[in-house]
Amino acid sequence: MFPNSILGRPPFTPHHQQHNNFFALSPTFYSPQQLVDAQFNFQNADLSRAVSLQQLTYGNVSPIQTSTSPIFRGRKRLSDEKNLPLDGKRQRFHSPHQEPAVVNQIVPLSGERRYSMPPLFHTPYVPEIVRCVPPFREIPFLEPRETTLPEAKDKLSQQILELFETCQQQVSDLKKKELCRAQLQREIQLLFPQSRLFLVGSSLNGFGTRSSDGDLCLVVKEEPVNQKTEARHILMLVHKHFCARLSGYIDRPQLIRAKVPIVKFKDKVSCVEFDLNVNNIVGIRNTFLLRTYAYLENRVRPLVLVIKKWANHHEINDASRGTLSSYSLVLMVLHYLQTLPEPILPSLQKIYPESFSPAIQLHLVHQAPCCIPPYLSKNESCLGDLLLGFLKYYATEFDWNSQMISVREAKAIPRPDGIEWRNKFICVEEPFDGTNTARAVHEKQKFDMIKDQFLKSFHRLKNKRDLNTILPLRTAILKR
Repeated sequence: MFPNSILGRPPFTPHHQQHNNFFALSPTFYSPQQLVDAQFNFQNADLSRAVSLQQLTYGNVSPIQTSTSPIFRGRKRLSDEKNLPLDGKRQRFHSPHQEPAVVNQIVPLSGERRYSMPPLFHTPYVPEIVRCVPPFREIPFLEPRETTLPEAKDKLSQQILELFETCQQQVSDLKKKELCRAQLQREIQLLFPQSRLFLVGSSLNGFGTRSSDGDLCLVVKEEPVNQKTEARHILMLVHKHFCARLSGYIDRPQLIRAKVPIVKFKDKVSCVEFDLNVNNIVGIRNTFLLRTYAYLENRVRPLVLVIKKWANHHEINDASRGTLSSYSLVLMVLHYLQTLPEPILPSLQKIYPESFSPAIQLHLVHQAPCCIPPYLSKNESCLGDLLLGFLKYYATEFDWNSQMISVREAKAIPRPDGIEWRNKFICVEEPFDGTNTARAVHEKQKFDMIKDQFLKSFHRLKNKRDLNTILPLRTAILKR
């Protein structure tokens, strides 16, 4: 249905505009007045759709720039437009090379300006600073890489591989989520024309399962937003828009007023549940960092999936209940593989600092996973041994009291003295912004439960070498 849709990221700008990415056109901040403007757009979105829209196309001409366009007010046109030919009244342009603007050789306009005749209703007011969305060059759908699975040398490794092959996210699952993202982006751009919607998290980073929820990040500007005020108000408008216009397609949209507010909803067609946040820029960057790690070595993805399933089964994989988030668990697995006597993974941020710099523009971050070759490790440990070693490392070797898990440094480092790290039971460094991804574990009871599960599972698996002793396979496969 959407052959040119893109996966979790905005496409590139046309070549002649690559020096001006869409964030350069975004306002430095959304003022209260601009949020009011967005609310006004929401109230008028249905009216702007009441008239059929005529799509405009490009011609093969040099880049052209827009001047201030006429705005229709009811059926009355501005006086200086009266003598223009009918097709030329859509918008006036001035070429930087003084070439005359030609019909069908103009930049596509935002929805409310694509009329060949005046609209029947007043056009919704859009602040001039965010009025025209720049055109973008479409890029191919980003499908998972084809990788060869590791050889299963024993029963435990075979069990891990079978679980992975059964439960890993399929390309069809990913395409369903991308289709939802593309449709929702068009709807949200009725409110915030310059915004972009990213698919992030496990759906895109290579560690998703068939039952993984979809995580979406709405980017309205490249700078951080105040999550208590600005982000909450933006999500309130999005929530109202979903309830008013998309009730036939979206089930149970809920605005969760947490520290980082989100809108939760379920797509009725794909039955996928989504969480939508505003401007979690670091979540976009770490999605593609983790995606690179996922395909760097063929043992990484099966090992991460079985550990996530194990943690979920033992109820230690839910940040909302004071245990470990899936993101923290993935970082813990990567850290373990980096700290083996013969490492299976390096630190990508050390080896390729230019590919994972926090300064890279968001529309370029997807390139890193495609440019970095596989890592050739001398470590030939099988999946079963790696799972057992992971449990042993965190049960008996890692010093929870004084050390911090750092994938960026590829080693355990001393805890910082900052307030964010003080009196925390588990410290896992976020690779880009340096925050603690395991801060949800703030109760000693939950921390003790996590440590206890590592120790018990290690001893059980060591004695039996059977995955069913720590994770009933039938149950795990049914949940997928």
